[in-house]
Amino acid sequence: MEGEAQSDGDQLTISLIYRDLKVEFSGGPGTVLQSINSFIAKQIPEISLARKLALNFSAKDLVDKFQNFVKITPEGARVWSGERKFSDKELVALQLVAQRIASETLDASSGNPHLSSMTLSELQETTSLNPKSLSSRLSELAKLGLVQRDNSEEGTTFRITTQGIDWLVNTLSRKQQQVK
Repeated sequence: MEGEAQSDGDQLTISLIYRDLKVEFSGGPGTVLQSINSFIAKQIPEISLARKLALNFSAKDLVDKFQNFVKITPEGARVWSGERKFSDKELVALQLVAQRIASETLDASSGNPHLSSMTLSELQETTSLNPKSLSSRLSELAKLGLVQRDNSEEGTTFRITTQGIDWLVNTLSRKQQQVK
């Protein structure tokens, strides 16, 4: 698919070529975007099918889902438990989610992809878990694919995976339903 865009003030014109089909959309940016999405959904059904299977959490999704559990403070991203009790696994996963939210919202301009990761010592400091317990929980989470362990010259860091975020959303949702 080829595309070409021109902007005339607030007017946007986009030409799309897909196989033998050529279409042009003109109007405001929002209208053109809706037209393009509609065209793609109708003309390329595979994309619609793929969207049903795709899972990706944007910064907005993360904030919406975890705003009651994590906060970004001057001291850094933190789990905000209040009266809630979390298992060690949930606490570690929440801390890694908080770190990812902080990296995607506050530190996006720095361009450093490692900001969403944390070292073992950073996790120990922020969660206050016993180092042996923390190491065991991280190993369990990594084996399940919920946390990714990254080894580099700077050392080992950990970050939450998309599967880990999904697991945490479901786990916290079940816990909230049990309380009601």
